[in-house]
Amino acid sequence: MAEEAADTRSYLVVLNGEEQYSIWLADRELPLGWRSEGTRGTREECLAHIGTVWTDMRPLSLRRRMDSGAIGGAHAGV
Repeated sequence: MAEEAADTRSYLVVLNGEEQYSIWLADRELPLGWRSEGTRGTREECLAHIGTVWTDMRPLSLRRRMDSGAIGGAHAGV
């Protein structure tokens, strides 16, 4: 816990193709499939930002299927 409190490194908020968020050290190359969302700051600042903007944790592909009515049917109420 003390190590986290002393973390002064800079982080980026990153986003993947399914619109799932994470943080990544700013001085490292982004992993494949992830892009910078535009927010940079401390670990705590980045996590707080994610907590504010990531309100629907369902992957984008699932949200699209649900919006199109492709998921549902007899088990929709279960």
